[in-house]
Amino acid sequence: MADANANVKIEELTFKLQDDHPVYMKKWTPATTAPLAKLVFIHGYDDHINRYFELFPTLASRGIAVTAWDQRGWGRSVQHTSDRGLTGPTTLVIADIAHVVKSELADAEATSTPLFVMGHSMGGAEALTFASEPTYADLAPRIRGWLLESPHIEMAPGSQPSSLKIMAGRLAGRLLPKFQLKNKLPAEELTRDPEVMKSLTEDPLLWSTGTLEGLAGLLDRAADLSAGKRTLNPGVKSLWLAHGTIDGGTSYPASKKWFETSTSDVPDKEHKTYEGWQHQLHADLPETRPVFAKDVGDWILARVEAPKNTAEPQAAAEAVVQESAAAPAAAVSAAAETAEGSAKGAAKL
Repeated sequence: MADANANVKIEELTFKLQDDHPVYMKKWTPATTAPLAKLVFIHGYDDHINRYFELFPTLASRGIAVTAWDQRGWGRSVQHTSDRGLTGPTTLVIADIAHVVKSELADAEATSTPLFVMGHSMGGAEALTFASEPTYADLAPRIRGWLLESPHIEMAPGSQPSSLKIMAGRLAGRLLPKFQLKNKLPAEELTRDPEVMKSLTEDPLLWSTGTLEGLAGLLDRAADLSAGKRTLNPGVKSLWLAHGTIDGGTSYPASKKWFETSTSDVPDKEHKTYEGWQHQLHADLPETRPVFAKDVGDWILARVEAPKNTAEPQAAAEAVVQESAAAPAAAVSAAAETAEGSAKGAAKL
């Protein structure tokens, strides 16, 4: 089987956010040609960027440079146990994303390279919050397209905490915002691949720890989207939403409803249904992962005016995808008790 990594340059670095907070960042770029497009990727809850398997190198092999980072409170961006899940409030989460996007836009615009933004699960809801935040409305027209993978509009049916538990959790979050709650992800609700399930239970960077403030923010962002309280900024011109029908983490019907009711002003949009696929479309089955990677790449490249001299390397990269597809205290105690129910559901995202 051909290796997409052979034509890809991979760089790991420490990136400073707007408040000088350091985070782990990784870039996948075409090794021998100038990028046709750039993609900023936002990962999900209890996740990190080295769990996206062949998605990023496959995209880079087709000319799409990918920049992703372990968000504040997650993965290799955590230096101390007390920092696990310490994301801060939604304003800080979105400011972090905006800072990364601005940094990537500076380079993209200097080379006339279109830039796209993509988010998975919690990251998908964050992308939509960013795309609808008036503070950053000036950035929307500069982003060529938005891609959403299994976005968290609502939790999957049967996994939603009760409204009473959500209210109690929010109250506890205001009293003890940095209080941590641990809940292990149900691997069988994220993927159909036994090997990926095994890795989800063994990965030392998946500690399934969130803070009350972070969990409240996660739930509030989704609730605002589900209730139609957020309107996409006018500059959002292209949007692609992908979701599997048996998703055990986030609700397929809710994301489809959001798409149908909230994108009327987006001129170029597509809702992509993956029948029988699970939550992590990028890490579902070995035979489906290349299909998803190709779909993402196809959508991006269809919105890029490629120079004539890039046809040959792009065709070669597509062959890689095809070949890959063919291969196989009392207050603390009270706060913890009231918020735990909310955390159990949110930990799937």
